Amino acid sequence: MNTPFAEALSAALLVVVLVCAVVRPFRLPEAAVAVPAAGIVLATGAIPLAHAREEAARLGPVIGFLAAVLVLARLCADEGLFEACGAWMARAAAGSPRRLLTAVFGLASAITAVLSLDATVVLLTPVVFATAARLGARARPHVYACTHLSNTASLLLPVSNLTNLLAFTASGLSFTRFAALMVLPWLVAIGTEYVVFRRYFAADLDAGAMPPAAAEPPSVPVFALITVACTLAGFVLASALGIDPAWAAAAGALVLAARTLARRRTTVRAVLGSLSLPFLAFVLSLGIVVRAVVDNGLADALGRLVPDSTSLPALLGVAALAAVLANVINNLPAVLVLIPLTAPSGPGAVLAVLLGVNIGPNLTYAGSLATLLWRRILHAHDTDVVLKDFTRLGLITVPAALSLAVVALWGALRIIGA
Repeated sequence: MNTPFAEALSAALLVVVLVCAVVRPFRLPEAAVAVPAAGIVLATGAIPLAHAREEAARLGPVIGFLAAVLVLARLCADEGLFEACGAWMARAAAGSPRRLLTAVFGLASAITAVLSLDATVVLLTPVVFATAARLGARARPHVYACTHLSNTASLLLPVSNLTNLLAFTASGLSFTRFAALMVLPWLVAIGTEYVVFRRYFAADLDAGAMPPAAAEPPSVPVFALITVACTLAGFVLASALGIDPAWAAAAGALVLAARTLARRRTTVRAVLGSLSLPFLAFVLSLGIVVRAVVDNGLADALGRLVPDSTSLPALLGVAALAAVLANVINNLPAVLVLIPLTAPSGPGAVLAVLLGVNIGPNLTYAGSLATLLWRRILHAHDTDVVLKDFTRLGLITVPAALSLAVVALWGALRIIGA
């Protein structure tokens, strides 16, 4: 295909796919536009078939892992894990909205890191709504914490976010070294968010609440917690043995599915539905469309902007570029574009990209798919998101959290080594 036309076509299709993912016309799933777009770039020759196969092979294990984690998180909810989390938050708050915010930060950070950001957005956010209503507290600071932490707190593990999985393979790091390098940036970013939230939402947090009414707390789903812990251990072991972590995730999901089905807490149809096949098709199709854009000039343009070292200024530049790109074209396409360009500079540059694409999306609605999904959940609870408030909060948190996290990453690289 003629190069200028291929550039224009692939770029236009990417814009259409992303806009439709945000707007969802006629409530169509994201795949309804992304799959035909991928077909168009293939049919017109904007991307060679060999490159499309290569991209599919690269994304295949990542998509398989995502499917397993989605099932695992849904089964944990069926076992009562999130109901127990809500009861714990209510007891920990003891009538104080500030203590409730602390509890939400702790739980959302842990759930995002272990069960991925989708679990925090889809499963924890409704529980936080219910807990705030039960205490008579204003829900705004607590539900905003869910969306911010679904992005920021997904820095810790390779399995915490789809963007992490895409970068993990390119980084060449083991599971444990990835976590060791990211734990300090993770803590710094979450701590920065917490400080800002306490001040930004001071009026809401000072409004008061009531202690929860005495009630029998739900039983803790011990089996689900043990399964999640064993699955995490499986991730570490699989990494050490050079086995794809998707197998560990699938094993955990199968074990919990067998128990949940046996106890009739779910159905086979519900388990299959939690796979979110349209969303998985969207991820694959989006990857192919992004690869067409990269092949037709975007890689060359960005290659001139990407620093080629891991000095502190270079890491700050990479993270800032990743954050800007995430807010322009969404964080998933951003990581697909930037990882091949930064991988030659080493793991430090790859991890800096992750800081940008995971913290940066808290600036705009379109920065990540998780934020888009969070907005839908708020609308389902008759709560509107004020663009002015969301953006103002992002302008305060993102630059501070991102810059401090990059400094923490630079320090970790110097202490631990890549």
